[in-house]
Amino acid sequence: MGKHTAIIRWSRGEGDFKANKHTRAHEWEFDGGLIVPASASPDIVPLPYSVAGNVDPEEAFVASISSCHMLFYLHKARDAGFVVNTYEDQAVGVMGKNPAGRMAITRVTLSPVVSYEGLAPSADQIKALHHEAHELCFIANSTTAEITTNTARS
Repeated sequence: MGKHTAIIRWSRGEGDFKANKHTRAHEWEFDGGLIVPASASPDIVPLPYSVAGNVDPEEAFVASISSCHMLFYLHKARDAGFVVNTYEDQAVGVMGKNPAGRMAITRVTLSPVVSYEGLAPSADQIKALHHEAHELCFIANSTTAEITTNTARS
């Protein structure tokens, strides 16, 4: 199977590392050359030691679940004979304690809104397509977080 890589870069800069007053801003470089500004979440590390405008690992985790699900949904919808015009998801991840008592993203809720050209699937077909997408999603299969899909908006 495939191998996926990322380079993560950080440097201390002017901050006082020993006093825990150093930046958490860093960057992610992906194999295609894209560089994404990243940081700890301001919910975890207060400003100015985090950067609210940068992607944080928790957001990226939620986005990767949503993106993977969407890609498989598009595949399954096409296989079922439907033409998808747009797909937008406002995915939400919730932090909590996992069964081991450690902080984790324990729940992710996907809320996709999908538009179709021509005949749209029925509510039952939409639910089935999302179920199939979830079963196939590599990222969903790689986590213990509960993942639900709100299909009422589709």
